Amino acid sequence: MTTNNTVTDKVHVLIDKAERVSVLGSPSSTSGLSLDILGTAVTKKLVGELALFRYLQDNTTHYALGQITEVQLRNIWHEDPTMRSLIRQRGHVDAVSGRQDTHQGKMTISAVFAAKADGYLPSILGTVPATGTPVHLVDDEILDVLLSPYRQQLFYLGNVYGSTPKLPLWFKHFDVGPDGAGEAYHVGIFGKTGSGKSVLAKMVLIGYAKHPKMGLFVFDPQGEFSIGLRDNAHPKHMGGVFCQNVLRTLGRDVHVYDLTKMQLDRWEIFTKLLLEFGFFFDLGIKSGQYQETAADYLNDHQRWSGKHTLSNLLTNDAFLAALTHLRANIQRIYGTSAGIDRVTTAIDEATSDTHAGKLHPLKEKWDKAARFFREASGTRKPDDIVRAALSGNGKRPIVVIDLSRRPDEVSQTIWDERIKPLIISRFLSALIFEAERAYHDERSLNTLVVLDEAHRLAPRETGRNEKVDRIKRDLVDAVRTTRKYGLGWAFLSQTLSSLDNEIVQQLRIFFFGFGLSMGTEYQKLQELVSDRESIKLYQSFRDPQSAFDTNFREYPFMTIGPVSPLSFSGTPLFFNAFNNVDRFLQANQLMMQGQLLQL
Repeated sequence: MTTNNTVTDKVHVLIDKAERVSVLGSPSSTSGLSLDILGTAVTKKLVGELALFRYLQDNTTHYALGQITEVQLRNIWHEDPTMRSLIRQRGHVDAVSGRQDTHQGKMTISAVFAAKADGYLPSILGTVPATGTPVHLVDDEILDVLLSPYRQQLFYLGNVYGSTPKLPLWFKHFDVGPDGAGEAYHVGIFGKTGSGKSVLAKMVLIGYAKHPKMGLFVFDPQGEFSIGLRDNAHPKHMGGVFCQNVLRTLGRDVHVYDLTKMQLDRWEIFTKLLLEFGFFFDLGIKSGQYQETAADYLNDHQRWSGKHTLSNLLTNDAFLAALTHLRANIQRIYGTSAGIDRVTTAIDEATSDTHAGKLHPLKEKWDKAARFFREASGTRKPDDIVRAALSGNGKRPIVVIDLSRRPDEVSQTIWDERIKPLIISRFLSALIFEAERAYHDERSLNTLVVLDEAHRLAPRETGRNEKVDRIKRDLVDAVRTTRKYGLGWAFLSQTLSSLDNEIVQQLRIFFFGFGLSMGTEYQKLQELVSDRESIKLYQSFRDPQSAFDTNFREYPFMTIGPVSPLSFSGTPLFFNAFNNVDRFLQANQLMMQGQLLQL
């Protein structure tokens, strides 16, 4: 390892070569520093820039880094009432206007490094350096030297906000070891539609995928993450960066499961599919409420009778047994003879046709629902899918549950509000069960579960949808308890205020994209980020969709939490996410591992 003196000398040389933009001014404190901007830098864009100064603390050289959050212009002569009256008439006073201007900045410290014998160690800003201490802009070379001991852990999602240096981040796995955090983290990625949150989430997943022993389990209700995983095409844009080719450079296999590759295994899901396919309506039960009641009777019978399993529902015996049960209980649904006669007639016709070897329309709809539960080559039950994703000490597969493809007979609304929550709930139960079992076996699951469209699954309000309420209860309980199991959760949402508050409070790492600076979103953001200067800088974010050309779109983010070696003081960091797939791959050396990607 390079000696401390040699490294320190190198840092000194780099700092002396770096551009000096200001000096420390007054008043300053350990929580916020005032900057006196130099005349040579007043025309530069400074807001968002990562800056650094060197100072002495406890007889040890320290380096403090932070972002400039605000620049303010002061001219005390222009603030004088008499001078203002004169300026109002003339518009300009040669001896005062422009010449007596002073530019002051504000800087929030995010990281401090102490030069020790064994390298650069995290420290704190325990004193305020003297006024006049030079403040320099940070570049990639300075960061590379300061963070050289952690070089293999660094990962880059973009550049410092409005600047050129790459912002160093790290995504540690949830187990122990040199690259591990020792515990699971819950992650939140928020931003309105078009803010870039989905692309950022894909880059974050690739950051975690660098750890071969870490499991990744993605719920993909809209098909956002599955889009680049079904073929071997090379990524052409950032939306397709989470793809087979990129993940293959990390030695990771990806398994995508949609309805055609799942063997569903819950009676409740089966009867709900029957309901939505119109089985009970064709049976002669016209009222929606009565159809729900009939589905519940059939569900209870199938679950507890033990005569038939979900995997053999395609048999005539299973179909006829269900009709027999409904016929025997129809009087519990209808109190009038007209309704009873209509349903029994339909049941008798279907029974007769089935015995005669004819395919009755009711049997056809029964089979449409039953095909999702049959044993078939290439299909797996939810328990098996979860167990394969969470077990093993080698290179674990990345699992994506693609729920964007619905059965043709089910409307999008019904699929989103009734069927999809049941399937997600089934997988959540399996995940939580495996987590508890792993905890009793004293092993860490070391897995991150990703939930897209999280505000739909765990909304702030309750009582609107029984199935969603069940998922929400499971998720709230999970974020409270599974962290110690090594099971972390990542929530992606267009809104911050509409996500359940208990979940938000349990999150450890946050990414905030554009669109949370108004109304209840802004109020919630203020609760999470107490630093006023950082909030002001976040409010300066521009809408990425307002760019004149797609090539010039910028996707700004604010992040807080233990996600960077520059954020251990807990202050927010700001960056523009990569909008070019080539730059992202090169910055993270993903093109250096294995075969080069031909973009």
